[in-house]
Amino acid sequence: MAKKRISFEMFVAVWNLQQSQTTPHLHLRIARWLEKMKHTGQHRLLLMAFRACGKSTMVGLYAAWRLLCNANTRILVISADEMLAAKMVRNVKRIIESHVMTQHLKPEKLDQWGMERFTVTRKKELRDPSMLARGLSGNLTGSRADLIICDDVEVPNSCDSREKRRDLRERLLETDFILTPGGTKIYVGTPHTYHSIYTEDPAPDHEDDAPFLPGYERLLLPLLDEEGQSLWEERYPLEEIEKIRLATGPNKFASQMLLQPVNIANGRLDASLLELYDGAFAYVKELNRLEIDNKRMISAAAWWDPAFGSETGDRSVLAICYLDAQGHYWLHHLAILKPRRVETVDYAAAQCVEVAGLLKQYMIPSVSVEINGLGRYLPGILRQELARQNVPSCVLEVTSRRPKDIRIMEAFDVVLASRRLHVHRSVMTTPFATELSEWRPGGKGHDDCLDAVAGALLLQPVRLGFMPSAGRQVWTGRGKVSQADTDFKV
Repeated sequence: MAKKRISFEMFVAVWNLQQSQTTPHLHLRIARWLEKMKHTGQHRLLLMAFRACGKSTMVGLYAAWRLLCNANTRILVISADEMLAAKMVRNVKRIIESHVMTQHLKPEKLDQWGMERFTVTRKKELRDPSMLARGLSGNLTGSRADLIICDDVEVPNSCDSREKRRDLRERLLETDFILTPGGTKIYVGTPHTYHSIYTEDPAPDHEDDAPFLPGYERLLLPLLDEEGQSLWEERYPLEEIEKIRLATGPNKFASQMLLQPVNIANGRLDASLLELYDGAFAYVKELNRLEIDNKRMISAAAWWDPAFGSETGDRSVLAICYLDAQGHYWLHHLAILKPRRVETVDYAAAQCVEVAGLLKQYMIPSVSVEINGLGRYLPGILRQELARQNVPSCVLEVTSRRPKDIRIMEAFDVVLASRRLHVHRSVMTTPFATELSEWRPGGKGHDDCLDAVAGALLLQPVRLGFMPSAGRQVWTGRGKVSQADTDFKV
């Protein structure tokens, strides 16, 4: 006589009855989805639900139910650290011991009933335990699993820098070699960064060109539905949700409760204060004026912070910024210069070729070059290239002696607070957007784009009345010449 199949929904309901509690509709929805995915042969799953909704508990019950359905199933739980993974294993172990439908799975030998790994009573002799806990940094070589649960692998400590995010992706890709053919992999969590592994459609400025989890069946359960109503009204009425929003702050609430891929920590600089624009750069010859978004620009500044290291090292960044008559800054272009050779030209000369072309394109009268650590030879190469391309721009050599954190704060604080920093949308496709939202004084993440923009913002705008090139239009205008008394007593 065939054994009657027990549905996961029934398994969850019986467990809750044993615990003298009801089963929320939200949990039933998760249970039905997980069971449907199993019976329709969907083996790549992503469950994202708001914090404290019991998603890990539901996945723990799912693991126990899978062992009930097939005691030979091998389950591997991977979390950001082993303690977190062991927490789920202990929970499943407790369920098996207490659930009326699974008590027969508990083995007689206590040596098979550990805290971080256990083996249920099964017919097959298998090398791997029924359930095993491992942290991301743990050794997984030689392990095999029929079900891999990636529970909270993306947390602040595993994704708060570009290097950590890269390492996270590499380690998770290794799990493909552990999963048996036809096995199931389930990701469970919430996004903790803009560059989340859970992102379905990466934006142009995302670190990944394609989704990290392509083809995954997704169940997304944010706290508020499309109409702004609570998904779990009994526990989270709208008044309580508003309290959570105020207590956690906008970034954390959007990330952990609404499942939006933003940075969970509130950065020192508020990117929401940027004024974005799409307007083109235009020189009106008849009026001898330069316009952006139909606003007249009266001065310009460019700052080049060069670097010639690897792709993953410091970035070589050129920031181009304008100023209008009302004192608003227009960050129109941000170039990330690649450490590459052009034919037989070396790294330094190749970047100077690109910089000279940009200065000519955007009619920049002067560029400041930061020469810290690179020696004084780079401005000379740039001057030669400017002359070769007939670009009438001056090269200023700058040595930064002040701490970078102070420069960045001084440059951005006031212009952001007064909403005077206009940024072209093309700039937001560069690492600038991520650096701005993640930056904190004393942080160890990349800040090369921020540093270059800060340099351009802090420069005294250059308004030249004379350009050293015959026939060149001077869009900055020629001001009235006057003499000032500079013999100050200090």
